[in-house]
Amino acid sequence: MTPTPGRKARREAYHKVDDEGDCEDPAPAPEGKAFVWLWPPGAADPVLAGRITETTGQHDNTPVCTFTYDDSFLERPDAVSLFTPELPLRSGVFDPTQPEGPPSRDPLSIASCLRDASPDAWGRRVLNSQIAGKATAVLSELTYLLAAGSDRIGALDVTTTPSAYTPQAAEQATLDQLVQACELIEIGKPVPAELRKGIRHLTGVGGAQPKALLVNGERSLIAKFPSITQARPALHAEAVAMLLAQRVGINVASVEMVPVEGRDVLLVERFDRPKAGTRHMMVSALTLLGYGELASRHATYPQLADTVRASFTHPADTLRELYTRMVFNICVGNSDDHLRNHAAFWDGYLLELTPAYDIAPSPRAGGPLSHALGITRDGRRASQLHLARAAAHDFELDDAEAAALIDRVTTRVRVDYDDVCDQARVSAADRKAMWGREFLNPYVEYGEP
Repeated sequence: MTPTPGRKARREAYHKVDDEGDCEDPAPAPEGKAFVWLWPPGAADPVLAGRITETTGQHDNTPVCTFTYDDSFLERPDAVSLFTPELPLRSGVFDPTQPEGPPSRDPLSIASCLRDASPDAWGRRVLNSQIAGKATAVLSELTYLLAAGSDRIGALDVTTTPSAYTPQAAEQATLDQLVQACELIEIGKPVPAELRKGIRHLTGVGGAQPKALLVNGERSLIAKFPSITQARPALHAEAVAMLLAQRVGINVASVEMVPVEGRDVLLVERFDRPKAGTRHMMVSALTLLGYGELASRHATYPQLADTVRASFTHPADTLRELYTRMVFNICVGNSDDHLRNHAAFWDGYLLELTPAYDIAPSPRAGGPLSHALGITRDGRRASQLHLARAAAHDFELDDAEAAALIDRVTTRVRVDYDDVCDQARVSAADRKAMWGREFLNPYVEYGEP
């Protein structure tokens, strides 16, 4: 992470959001169509990749959206598929309700790699509030894709025209204004005009935590804001977990906790913007495994390991990295490790695990905790280290290697916890409350032989 100045200077540096542009609601897509623009690997400018068409068909009570590559894109020497297992690079209409294989993929209402470019829980809540006037509204997938800002995660953008790329930028806003807007959205109050101008900063990234995408100089960042609905210091717990993951040796997004108008805001370095103007193509683990949203509850870490062996660069190193992340998630109580909280870079041919992100310890009053992803191949998901040892062979580790890795992770968490809490601006009372509850809860040791 780029070195930062002292607290006062840093606060001033982060106080401005540098994007410019308008904030009008997007025009409706002509005849239920939208156009997908892609930054090919290494390219500084996007090219038209294809179009999405909303059909009259329905899947899970949602309009089905097909995809077709543009002929001009197929003729380009730098053309790559958006994700070959789902949308191989060829002409014709791709119907997501009739997925191609192998491997087998669930029928969907829209291709999963396109859905990855759409807002998720928080972004949808923002758009529901601004477009429909109610946070619980449900808009069409095409509306969500078109309404999100153009600085969204990954290397895709979606617009209403194929003739020329015109990004939908968000107006300049301060972090304090964005925090105020988030608070109003959370309590279901209207956002006044003076705060609406930066609303697109809030829509282009997934997860349920209030957050915004922003740019500071040459740095692309995600700012996560404290939620008024959370009594516990969830943002600080996440900061501690992310910083500890770095100490453990996990490849993780760089983070920093900074004060903004009396509140602590977590800044996360974006890893999908490698250098000025270029973007990394990305797919979620949900897309990798081909699950629908509901069916993904059956997914496991060993299934992800199978995909790593089949399609990733440096599979042996990646398997060890994935196993370390699984062990660490157990140690810090990150049970929200669902398939959208894992992702890979895609270059059109091979995959590479992205840095870890959204490592958020779960609130817990007692011991038992279950993970969103199964720890073992048969779906056992209790947050216990003996299950991680039982799954070691799926990651090409023997029992001795697994035991040594687990010992290294738990030791690092114990040794560095207080130092990291200082770095994350955690109060003495909060760090005491989190230790033994979220971090290294005794439950993780239960069931050991």
